[in-house]
Amino acid sequence: MKQSLDNWQDRKASPAYWIAVFFGSGLIRPAPGTWGSFAALITGYLLIAAGVSAFVFATAIFVVTIIGTLSIDAIERQTGVHDAPEIVIDEVAGMWLALLPCYYMDTSYALFIAAFVLFRVFDIIKPWPIGWLDRKVSGGFGVMVDDIVAGIFAILGIEILAMFGFL
Repeated sequence: MKQSLDNWQDRKASPAYWIAVFFGSGLIRPAPGTWGSFAALITGYLLIAAGVSAFVFATAIFVVTIIGTLSIDAIERQTGVHDAPEIVIDEVAGMWLALLPCYYMDTSYALFIAAFVLFRVFDIIKPWPIGWLDRKVSGGFGVMVDDIVAGIFAILGIEILAMFGFL
């Protein structure tokens, strides 16, 4: 079982904490990873619906990955806790990555739902190499990388569903 950050006295004063918990979505129980992914789905949908370009959206994914990695590294240095359950910034990067097909496919609610479900399935089940990365890569990047790969797997799943006419 993962160790929580509940015992970290200064957590609420730390900008790194609020970034890592994606402004509180990771604090919702049960299943904080699912809630963080849902918050990422909603924010991703709003960005896409607002007309943010694919380049800007991809840049946002890159920036969230870098800032998430640095925030998680800072938290780990201060607490000694690796990959606390309330840290969900990794789900944000992976979920937003899974939404990239919205820029080149007919966008529908089914596409958003498929991206969410596929991302969560790959993030929870962790097929190779996702599980291997989760176990072998340390630090903030280790927390982020398995979700990035889960997002890539979700894109592949979306492509397969589209190829067979399900999306």
